[in-house]
Parts: sequence; structure tokens; C-alpha cells
Amino acid sequence: MTTQELITQIQQKKSFLCIGLDTDLERIPPHLLEEEDPLFAFNKAIIDATHHLCVAYKPNTAFYEAYGIKGWNALAKTIQYINHNHPEIFTIADAKRGDIGNTSTRYAKAFFDELQFDAVTISPYMGKDSVEPFLAFKGKHTILLALTSNEGAFDFQTQKIDGVALYKKVLEVSQTYSHADRLMYVVGATKAEHLAEVRKMVPESFLLVPGIGAQGGNLTEVCKYGMNPQVGLLVNSSRGIIYASNKRDFAAVAAIKAKEIQGQMMGELEKLR
Repeated sequence: MTTQELITQIQQKKSFLCIGLDTDLERIPPHLLEEEDPLFAFNKAIIDATHHLCVAYKPNTAFYEAYGIKGWNALAKTIQYINHNHPEIFTIADAKRGDIGNTSTRYAKAFFDELQFDAVTISPYMGKDSVEPFLAFKGKHTILLALTSNEGAFDFQTQKIDGVALYKKVLEVSQTYSHADRLMYVVGATKAEHLAEVRKMVPESFLLVPGIGAQGGNLTEVCKYGMNPQVGLLVNSSRGIIYASNKRDFAAVAAIKAKEIQGQMMGELEKLR
């Protein structure tokens, strides 16, 4: 999917919502445990109920890896289902990979070629030769962790090197990489006060913003500081949508929660006119 195709979807759906499919067998409705593939059954129901309200889905791969081959199969079936039935949807593997060149190439092949994701999240800690193998894949997107939403983000990401915060160094240096136009960045919603600085440094890049809803991020603040003329945001909500109900109505309730956020996003998009 091209960046322009993603922008078109945002305009058509009046939404920049990304739904995190962090599917946990311990949290899904009990009746689904009777299914042959409970993980996929849950995901399919959520997708069927919410695809018209969001522009992206973001499975966190750890929630599938934890169940071994059955989990990987459920993940593959989920992405195949989205790509076949809703090809307009942007798919993100929240895998947070990052390793030396040859290994990064294999990770990229796994997520881009084999599983057919549109994007994958990457740790920039090992530098250029760990990131550029992902950027080599035409038509795919690499989402670098810049400033995350967790409490421990301040341990390293805001520490200064020669007077420059490390997350700013990530933004600055990564823009010199080959095919840097394929980069997006993770910036947590709980760090909304930093979004204005991020946007100055990467004015045209898409930002994947986790942390609204259960983690306490504020959508209005995120849009105020992070939105650009093309929107430039994918705002993620996971638990607040997919686990809004633990009963047989879970998909319908998830759609209600997604609709609430999409309605707020519609209001923010009106401000761009």
C-alpha cells in the first residue's frame, strides 16, 4: 500500500484509527474457546464488526508467538483474511524487530513476503544496517520506535547526547537512510507534549501513536500537536476496543467503541478544512 492510498482511505472513512489485535486467550469471551481456532475466530469477528471504522489493524506478534505454531497460524489466517476481504486496510506487524543486516533481511522477508503485512515496527538501537534491510522492500513501510508510551521510555529515549535527546537523534539520523521515504515513526500518545517537536523534524512522515484509551492518551492533544495537512497520524487503540465486552456481544460492543473514536476523529479532520 502506498502512502497516498492510506491517505485516501483516511479521507474516505473519515478515520485514522488503528485497532490493535492483541488477542489473548485469557481475555477473549469464554464461548470462543470451543472454536477450532479461538484466536482467529475472535479476530475475524472484530474485523467484520469494525473494518469500516478503521484504516489499519496492528497485531502484536507476541500475543501469537506465545501459542507456538497455533498462534502463528492464527496470525497468518488473520492477515490473509484482511488482505483478501478488506485490501484497503493497512496492516502492521507490531514485532519490534531489529538485528544485524542478514537477520533483518530475514525478518523483513517473514513479515513482508511470507505474511504479507504492509508494515512492521522496528527498534532503531542497532542503527543503519539493521534498519535499511527493511527499507529495501518496495511498497512496504518500516515504523521506527522513536518515543514510546511506556513508563520506562524516559530511561533512555529522552536522555541527551551532546545536548540532543536520543529520540530526536533517531529521527534525525534515520532520515539519512536509503529509502527514508518509507519510514514511519512510533510516538506515544502519553508523550503528546513532545509531538510538536517530532512533527517539526519529520513534517511529512506518518506517526503511529499508541496509548489512547486504556493507557490514558488524549486524542485531541495528539491531533493538536501531531497532525499535518495530510493527517499524518495512525492512532491506535487495542484493549479499549477489542475487550470492551467479554460476552457474546463482544464484536458489537467493539464496534460501538470504535465508532466513538471514529466520531472524534471525524471532528478533528473537519478542523483541517
